[in-house]
Amino acid sequence: MAKWGEGDPRWIVEERADATNVNNWHWTERDATNWSSEKLKSLMLGLKVENEEGCCEVTEVSKVEGEASINNRKGKLIFFYEWNLKATWTGQSKTGVKYKGTVEVPNLSDENDMEDLDISVALNKDEPDTPLTALMKTKGADRVREALGSYVGFLKTEFTQGMILPTANGVAKPQATSQSKAKMDKTQISSSSSTAAPVNTGVKIPTCKFTLKDKFLTSPADLFRVFLNQEMVQAFTKAPASVDGTRGGRFRLLDGNVLGVFTDLVFDEKIVMKWRYNNWPSEHYATVSMTFVDLSSATELKVEYRGVPENEEERTKEGWKRYYFEAIKQTFGFGARLL
Repeated sequence: MAKWGEGDPRWIVEERADATNVNNWHWTERDATNWSSEKLKSLMLGLKVENEEGCCEVTEVSKVEGEASINNRKGKLIFFYEWNLKATWTGQSKTGVKYKGTVEVPNLSDENDMEDLDISVALNKDEPDTPLTALMKTKGADRVREALGSYVGFLKTEFTQGMILPTANGVAKPQATSQSKAKMDKTQISSSSSTAAPVNTGVKIPTCKFTLKDKFLTSPADLFRVFLNQEMVQAFTKAPASVDGTRGGRFRLLDGNVLGVFTDLVFDEKIVMKWRYNNWPSEHYATVSMTFVDLSSATELKVEYRGVPENEEERTKEGWKRYYFEAIKQTFGFGARLL
């Protein structure tokens, strides 16, 4: 028998103020079905692709059937999800002819990797043949796959907040377990923004405004394109990203830790976006206005920020300087070289 005070640490509850699930030993489960259903709809609805033949957009998510849950056992998170999805896409050719079709994903599951998803794209039976079907089967399917990958990332970061409780020795680090492994970004932006769950404060929060400037050894057109091109964004962030570089288009960077929407685009001159870290109060976005000034041999980028939470000012400044400005210069060679 153990001596007084030397019992199994799994049962020592005095060291936690709330005496709850000490050292994360007990099995706990959280139902993620309703949250997942809404998240899947929001990620898929409005997805757009286009080429020389026209454009296509997901205009309705008609079926989201399935379930999702997360279990915590001994500090390990185990993910279960299985979904059958169906959506409607609408296409419009360059000549103005409209078409409709469907997108079906029958096997979004923790047992399947993203590349193994069955994404079935079809044109409605009463519609005439159109090259837009091929566009949806290629680029459209890729965008759907990216959106579903983002869902898995959100499930493993945003929804799991608070499932790993502090232990007697500090805060336990969650160990995610499932067959589909989410990549964890190692930058300051990612690690900092995933430390707290988004909360809806219900009250006005104090905010601030500030301006940052920097120079890049490239043309305004080339620098402008860096922020709107998905492949280029993935290159300088060194992480998966989803970027719809159109007015009203959404973006998600660093496994969903940074997200927003482009509200105004003046090509080669100005980008205005709603921008946020995912742990800011729910639905709170800062307004970020980027102005590209042609200096002949370089481009001056002036970035104005409004509505940044006061306690996030320094982190936002440092994040933009390091993970936008410096990263872009290093990745694309737009920085000045000191001799």
